[in-house]
Amino acid sequence: MSENLKTIKELADEFNVSKQAVRKRLTEEFRANHVETVTSNGVKTLVVTYTGYMLLKQHFTTSNVTGNDKVTDTSNPTTGDLSVVKILEQQLFVKDKQLENKDSQISQMQNLLDQQQRQALQDKKLLEEYKSEINELKALKMPQEDMKDGSSIRGEAQEEIERLKAQLKLSEEERNKAKEKEPVKTESKKWWQLWK
Repeated sequence: MSENLKTIKELADEFNVSKQAVRKRLTEEFRANHVETVTSNGVKTLVVTYTGYMLLKQHFTTSNVTGNDKVTDTSNPTTGDLSVVKILEQQLFVKDKQLENKDSQISQMQNLLDQQQRQALQDKKLLEEYKSEINELKALKMPQEDMKDGSSIRGEAQEEIERLKAQLKLSEEERNKAKEKEPVKTESKKWWQLWK
């Protein structure tokens, strides 16, 4: 494999541990950030990136501590320091990306909350308008309801109706009397018009 990508077997050999010990360290979060799948000749192989390699190296070298002595790579101490710095820089980069993602999520949530509050305010205004319209309609209906209750308005209207009925009766009586006074005309038919 390449220098930056190492298989689980290569890591186990390098750290002088079993493959199972390496696999135990490959948690879901670790796999999501530091493990890739490479296909060669139709065979899929899990490989660990350079940052994952450095994290595993740090774990296995610090876990092999006996007393106060650490087992480290003493062949090139400055390279180890630089690699730790690279790992930390990459971790900071990942954390910065996560923070940016969280910031965008927070701003989206704030926008949604603002929209919800605006809609709630609009709903409240509409409710107030509907209530005022209902009150106006109730005010318009009240006189009609008063007439049903037999109030003075109904009494006045009833009196007017009774007066008009009386006038109507009088005019009908006068008309009947006028009809009675008129002479009844009977036409006599001539004998030649009898068959018509």
